[in-house]
Amino acid sequence: MKLIFAIVSNDDSSKVSRELTKNKFSVTKLATTGGFLMSGNTTFIIGTDDEKVDQVIEIIGHHSKKRTQMVPSSASYGVGMYTSFPVEVQVGGATIFVMNIERFEKL
Repeated sequence: MKLIFAIVSNDDSSKVSRELTKNKFSVTKLATTGGFLMSGNTTFIIGTDDEKVDQVIEIIGHHSKKRTQMVPSSASYGVGMYTSFPVEVQVGGATIFVMNIERFEKL
């Protein structure tokens, strides 16, 4: 048995959730915030059999799209002088962790 943590952009979370549920996976959703852009994410917690891990990852990957976004950045030009300019960064996609489970009980 495996436990999967999948961190997905809020923009993609409803599609990911719908497809996982449609494929009969039990899913718990947590609202989370990323540390880099401080933007909203959804963290999915999914318990599944070993042989279904690849199917879960495929569903998440298919419905979690990477995109670029302009974010403000600042640069220092000497003492006390700062300027702000936009920087293009890649956002979206998914970060997935898969862990072994020694014991599982549903009470």
